[in-house]
Amino acid sequence: MEVKNILIVGVGGQGTLLASKLMGKCFLQQGFDVKVSEVHGMSQRGGSVVTYVRYGEKVYSPVIEKGEADIIISFEQLESARWLSYLKKDGVLISSTQKIDPMPVIMGKAEYPGNILGKIADKGIKLVAVDALEKALEAGTAKCANIVLLGAAARFLGTDKEMWLDIIKSTVPPKTVETNLKAFELGYNS
Repeated sequence: MEVKNILIVGVGGQGTLLASKLMGKCFLQQGFDVKVSEVHGMSQRGGSVVTYVRYGEKVYSPVIEKGEADIIISFEQLESARWLSYLKKDGVLISSTQKIDPMPVIMGKAEYPGNILGKIADKGIKLVAVDALEKALEAGTAKCANIVLLGAAARFLGTDKEMWLDIIKSTVPPKTVETNLKAFELGYNS
């Protein structure tokens, strides 16, 4: 099997690292060689966060170059635009519709760009836009928007849904299991 490349991008505090941990466990359970690399940047201050997930028969490097990502899972619209050049021509962008103002916007020195996902779709890119925040709130808490997006991505990964549910049960804190399972289902069915 050729190596598959997934980029998980977002803003610090959105749960991208948990999402990559769950994804890595899922691919390991299927017997793949998996490499996960996290780049935090200014993540603790709301900055951009990117995680590379690569899996296949044998993976030699955790790094994904521009134009190599089969799937980008974006937790925020501006991050979708920022990392779009990493997507393959026939790749899939799964993006939350959520907008989080970066520091220049908060300080009044810039405006949040308009119609980001519309402009991406106009380029002919396969885009799956998910209101992950709304679905997370429906599940019980905004904190599980990451799990909603994993649910949406699972449909494109050729992985077993029950395996995902088992991994979620064994990984998240016990008091959050039911909420996270509901969030995954809402994303999977979106």
